[in-house]
Amino acid sequence: MLNSSKRNAYRKLSPPPSVFPSLPRSHPSPPPPSADPVLEAQIGTEPSRRWSHHPPIIDKLKARARSLGLWNMFLPKGHYAESPGYSNLEYGLMAEWLGRSRCASEAVNCAAPDTGNMEVLAKYGDEAQKRKWLRPLMEGEIRSAFLMTEPGVASSDATNIQMRMRREGDEYVLNGEVSFVFDVNSRLR
Repeated sequence: MLNSSKRNAYRKLSPPPSVFPSLPRSHPSPPPPSADPVLEAQIGTEPSRRWSHHPPIIDKLKARARSLGLWNMFLPKGHYAESPGYSNLEYGLMAEWLGRSRCASEAVNCAAPDTGNMEVLAKYGDEAQKRKWLRPLMEGEIRSAFLMTEPGVASSDATNIQMRMRREGDEYVLNGEVSFVFDVNSRLR
């Protein structure tokens, strides 16, 4: 619980920035219907269909999000040339709402693991890597993967990683055993 002096200090803060400056400031009541039931109906209950079918609602939502300027919002302004211009604070407020839906993050191209992989490519990728991987990820044309696979350990916990890295001159040497997955293609359309 905040004491009264801290509470008063918070009252002196400037009002938060407008997160959606181009959207109407009044929000409908009740909130707009969720697309999650539509997504779940399009996925169905048959397990084999989940991995061989792309729900059409996702593409419809992506088109709407792009038209509203709600696309790749996770790349903070001032840090990435590819940023749409939102601050971390603004995206954090949006992410709170995105997390309430099963499909919202993908619909605005802010879903894991793509966000982290796009950040790495935007910051460290060379032009060829950006052309081949970053641009299609940012356009929502492909999805990416993140895999931590080492035999004999629970690699889902990064503290268990057995591989070691050491610097040798201008290079890094990795020493360990890792299983790789090649040609992961998540375009299911």
